[in-house]
Amino acid sequence: MTALMIQGTGSNVGKSMLVAGLCRAAVRRGLSVAPFKPQNMSNNAAVTADGGEIGRAQALQAMACGLDAHTDMNPVLLKPETDVGSQVVVQGKRLTTVKAREYAALKPRLMDAVLDSFNRLKSQHDLVLVEGAGSPAEVNLRPGDIANMGFARAADTPVILAGDIDRGGVIAQIVGTQAVIEAEDAAMIAGFLINRFRGDPRLFDDGYKMIADRTGWRGFGVVPWFADAWKLPAEDTLDIRTPQRADGLHIVCLKLSRIANFDDMDPLAQEPGVRLTMLQAGQPLPADADVVIIPGSKSTCGDLEFLKAQGWHEDLRAHHRRGGHVLGICGGFQMLGHVVDDPDGIEGAAGATAGIGLLDVETTMTDDKRLTRVRAVHVPSGQGFDGYEIHIGRSVGPDRARPFARVNGQDEGAISADGRVAGSYLHGMFRDDGFRRAWLSGFGVAPGNASYADTVEATLDALADHLETHLDVDAILACAR
Repeated sequence: MTALMIQGTGSNVGKSMLVAGLCRAAVRRGLSVAPFKPQNMSNNAAVTADGGEIGRAQALQAMACGLDAHTDMNPVLLKPETDVGSQVVVQGKRLTTVKAREYAALKPRLMDAVLDSFNRLKSQHDLVLVEGAGSPAEVNLRPGDIANMGFARAADTPVILAGDIDRGGVIAQIVGTQAVIEAEDAAMIAGFLINRFRGDPRLFDDGYKMIADRTGWRGFGVVPWFADAWKLPAEDTLDIRTPQRADGLHIVCLKLSRIANFDDMDPLAQEPGVRLTMLQAGQPLPADADVVIIPGSKSTCGDLEFLKAQGWHEDLRAHHRRGGHVLGICGGFQMLGHVVDDPDGIEGAAGATAGIGLLDVETTMTDDKRLTRVRAVHVPSGQGFDGYEIHIGRSVGPDRARPFARVNGQDEGAISADGRVAGSYLHGMFRDDGFRRAWLSGFGVAPGNASYADTVEATLDALADHLETHLDVDAILACAR
């Protein structure tokens, strides 16, 4: 019934991976461990066993602990819908949508929910490993903070500060953090570690000593770059990595501005017979694309306009005329129809947006959000698979008469008359090894034999081994209280 928090000197310094690896290392010591992140900002969400949603990183950390994901592991989830506004999910359920300035006023009201979830986890496990958000050095955000030092002090949880040497300036990152935070906050920090070193870590011995001397904090080690991190589900689009292959079935995924649940692509990236391209804004659709996937989006109408601004709608129509295939998942499914109508302005400005028109369906946005895990059967192949729904909106039209899947005897999704365009609301389908192999076989691809779940488990073990080799893990865990 102890806890320890990993905070970072900035966003994307590797906190999620560090916590996942420490979770697995602690479990291997015979401890009952749970992950926790007070506040997360991500459109890559996981549906939990208790029917809510949390950040994908906490779902991965739960897996590292041998647990099913639960809403208590991430009680506040912010899902950006525009550059200035986000949906606020509290203990797994949508609370409201606010602009950034409005959220500052809302935050203090959320601390009770954060501590409620944290204390419940703490009462159920030997150890809770907590991940911070952003950086405690953002002292302009300190009033009302629930994500970093505000939480650490309220929960009396010791902190270890992680710096990212790969982005440069790591000495200033750590020493500067101590310089700008309050003395009471600095007192919560038990020590520091350096993450993502490339090359011989001994080359940083002088810098490491300098940080320790200047801060008075204990150093727990230098972690070299973990090359297999790409095999684990990424939560931030900055972390998306795909193997560079010269041949194979060329699958192109459009990297939308509000892309959501993009870890749908991870199992495909690991298939030896697949060449996966995450297409960036401003890039035309490759002429040699075999399959184009339009992924989920937190702002379907907004990303539909973004897609058109790249000229991808015309590229998709040309791709289809050439005999290419298209799959839309969730928001991507909605975009493939004739129109997406948001009469109440749930995701942005009220009104209808013309779709790409490759599926004969129309979508109307409603305030009813569907969050559920499902067992489905893919109609074209007859292959069963596990997936989940996390969406608003309902789609109707003639192409729904040719369903993509069946769930509990009900038709789901749609397929065009020529069979080359499909849409589905089901996420996570490619994680199911049987479905992924059947789907790839439909394109003449001989899929690999590796189990995606086994690959993730093996990578979590390798990550824990990596941290054990380069950090004093026993000393880190001993900091918990």
